[in-house]
Parts: sequence; structure tokens; C-alpha cells
Amino acid sequence: MTATIADGAVQHEPEGIRRVVEAVDRPCFIVRTGRGIGAGTRYPTAPGLSLLASAPAVPPEHLGDSRFARHHGTRFPLMAGSMAHGIASVELVIAMARAGFLASYGAAALPLRDVDAAVARLAREIPDLPFAVNFIHDGRDERGMVELIRCLTRHRVRCLEVSGNMLISKEVLHYRLSGVTQDRSGAVVPANRVVAKVAHPDIALRFLRPVDRTQVGELVAEGRLTADEARLAERLPLADDITVEADSGGHTDGRPLSVLLPAIAALRDQVQRQYRYAEPVRIGAAGGIGTPHAALAAFSLGAAYVVTGSINQSCVEAGTSDAARRMLAAAGITDFESAPSPVAFEAGTTVQVLRAGSRFPVQARRLHQLYDRHDGLDALPAHERARLERVFRHRLDEVWRQAAEHKMTTDPAAVTRATADPKRAMAMVFRWYLAMSSRWAVAGEPDREADYQIWCGPAMGAFNDWVRGSHLEEWSNRQVADVNRHLLRGTAHLARLNQLTLAGVRLPEEWTRYRIQRENTP
Repeated sequence: MTATIADGAVQHEPEGIRRVVEAVDRPCFIVRTGRGIGAGTRYPTAPGLSLLASAPAVPPEHLGDSRFARHHGTRFPLMAGSMAHGIASVELVIAMARAGFLASYGAAALPLRDVDAAVARLAREIPDLPFAVNFIHDGRDERGMVELIRCLTRHRVRCLEVSGNMLISKEVLHYRLSGVTQDRSGAVVPANRVVAKVAHPDIALRFLRPVDRTQVGELVAEGRLTADEARLAERLPLADDITVEADSGGHTDGRPLSVLLPAIAALRDQVQRQYRYAEPVRIGAAGGIGTPHAALAAFSLGAAYVVTGSINQSCVEAGTSDAARRMLAAAGITDFESAPSPVAFEAGTTVQVLRAGSRFPVQARRLHQLYDRHDGLDALPAHERARLERVFRHRLDEVWRQAAEHKMTTDPAAVTRATADPKRAMAMVFRWYLAMSSRWAVAGEPDREADYQIWCGPAMGAFNDWVRGSHLEEWSNRQVADVNRHLLRGTAHLARLNQLTLAGVRLPEEWTRYRIQRENTP
């Protein structure tokens, strides 16, 4: 809370003391006077004052690692993570950039023409502000990666957020190394930044090490890199920042942050001792960051920055429907569960989704059970076919036609394989429902609300509990920059309370709750 406090004045009344404690941009001094216990923002020098405890200023900008903000040209150590299908929208990215945050546009699963139009608008409206564009890559959609990198290069986008990488694409290497130079001190300076989101130490290691020499050699032979760029590549990690993704909405390995982040930070330290980069890779934290307590826990674990996701989806700038926002704003911490995903559906890949108000998790699990038990659509019992057609609201042959027509535009070979294999055809039909359920949620299809697939995690419920009673309780008041400012301000407030507690100060329990007010600014 930003409070007006007279310089040097010692506050004695409870509300005055609380305002001093809450003024995290200024130091806090707890003193004893002839009138009892008081608090002020200046070191006590007046006669009759004795210092009992003190806490330095802890503005939100000072949380985490200042190198993150300096490197990306932002003010705060917080990033708004990407949400696929453009849910992390152009409007969301612009709002966050103008407020001093880094945000990543959710390009995953969108047609290239939509991504190109979005990136062109970002480059036009915030040309001098940092932002990132995300791509979810598993090594199979190389054509999509090539097209995206060309789009970023064309619009001079300087930050790529990558996630889902089991293999490092040559296109990512080319993007990373193009234009790399040395400064006067001899330090390697990349023109393009890479933020990698990982959930496994082995994947993190691929981004911590310098890029593969063989692939670099191929890029030089193709004329896409110069000899100088290839030489400097040996002194540069593939990523500037690695976001450790713990239990989160959407695809998640479900690992706790308290275990995963220290393990990857230790791996970073090991690699840094080996390669001695001029700028060590920073480690950030994502997954479950919805309240100041969660953010402070991440910073306490050593996170250089935190990444928010689920909570941004309920904000007015998010590229989803008002109906989905209402459902998100009503969620509690137990209103989420895992369900089969359209990505690698056959293998049983799951995503964490909102359960409250939607039958999607139940329907998706039933589809996977049917897939496991039967060899094709014709093998389904009559009552199951009838039930599916009620859920789909189409005959199964019509769903097959729609799914095949769409797939022909992206992967014609998959249609050929499915035509020859009844089980593959069944999977394609079932994936139609899984894909459409996401589109219905984004579009806000009113007669499909019970089938909405909304990727989200318990951080959303925790956030709703935290903001209850404030103006942010109502989703229509949730502006993304305001939400994230309050999150960081609340984190700084908790850090201040921890400082005073360690110094032996005991404050009323009520004071531990950060007061969310409209006029609050970092």
C-alpha cells in the first residue's frame, strides 16, 4: 500500500504504525519512545528514542535478480507466461509491457497468418518495449518452427520463449546466434534472447550448455551464420533464462517447485563453473504463482523472476471469453483436475483443467477409456455410439469428415494413416472433441459451456481467495498489469513482515494481510 508518511515523523497510533510497515519502498524503524512503541521511516536520532528493530526498503523491483529486468529492459522481476491459442493475447502483452513487465504472446496452436498479424501489431504499438513470443515445440513440427522464426525475424522480435522442447531445433539455434557480437570488454552479446520453460533437469541442461557444434557447422555451411557468430557460439548458453515449471495449468509434470527449482539451480551452478559465461543463466519459477505467499516462496528458493499464468487468464485483456473468465473467477483451489489432452492423446498425455462448471474432464477421460478398449469406431457398442453423438451433437461420420478436412491442411499424411487404420481414425474423431472444447471456451459458445476445456491450476483458486473482498474479486475489474502489480507489492509486503519478525517484532495478525486498494502502485 502506498501511504503518505511525514518524513522523520514517528507514528504511535496503530494505523500510523501499520502505514509505516506497509510503505515497503522506504525503510522501517521500530522505536521505543516516552509514549511507547512507534515506527518511522528514518533512523531515530532524536533524544529519547531507542531503536528496537529495523528493516530496509524492499520495493517490488528489488525482488529476485535485478539482472533479469536489466537484461530484458523491464522494471519488474515478473513475466506473464504464454497461454496457447492467443489467450496470452496482444492486448495482454501490450498492457504488461507498458507497465514494466515482460509478457509472452501465446502463439502456440494458432495459424501462422494470425501469429504474423499479432506480431506485426506488437511491433507497431510497442516498438521500443520488450515482449516475447512463445512456441511449443516437440521436434516434430519443424515447418511450424521455421515459419515462426521467419516471422520473428521479419518483425525484429528479440525474445523467443520456447517450451516443450525434447529436441533443440536448428531454427532455434539460428535465431539465438544470428547477430551475436562482442562488446568492448570482450563479453558475448546476443542480439536475440531465449527464455526456455522446462520441467526436467535433463531438458534444462540442453539450454544451459553452449549450442551443438555440429548444428552450428551446418548453419555456417548453409550460409546462415558467419564464422565469427559460430566462434562466439561456444561462449554462449542456448538460453538466457530458464523458467522452472512446477505444477501448473495445462501440460504439467506435477513436480513441486521446492524440489525442482533448487535441483536445476544447482545444475546451472555446475555448468557455470565449467563454461564461465560472462552472464550466468537466470532461473525463474512458474506454476502455482497466484498469491504473494507463493511468489515469496519462489523468490526465497532463489528464483530470479516469477512467471504468472492461470491468474492472467481471468483478466479482461486475456484472449478468452467472458463466460470462461466468470468460471475462473468463481473457482476454488480444489476445482481442478487432469484430463486427456489432444496432444499425444493415444499415449494418455494429460492437461490440468478447470473442473467446476464443466463436464469436459469426465468426457475426455471416457473418450480415452473407449480408445483403450476398442479397435475402431465400428467396434463401439451401440449405446456408446449414441452417447458420443449426443455429446458431439454430430453423427460420428460427420465428425470424422470435419476432423479429416482440418487435418488435411496441416498434416495430410496423418489423414492417410487414419484412413487405413480404424484405431487412428477413432483417435482423430475423439481429438476433435478435445480440440473443439478449447475453441468453445475461447469463443464463449453459450450452448457449449458445459464442455469448456480451460487449462488452469490451483493458483487460480488461491488468487480468488486472496482478492476476495477487494475490487479484484470481480473479474471485470481484473486488469492484468494491476493484478501483477498487486501480486508483487503483496510479495514485498510479506518480505517486510518476515524481516521484522526475524528482528523480533511481533505484529497483529491482521497486519500480515496485504491491503489491495485501487490506488496502490508499485
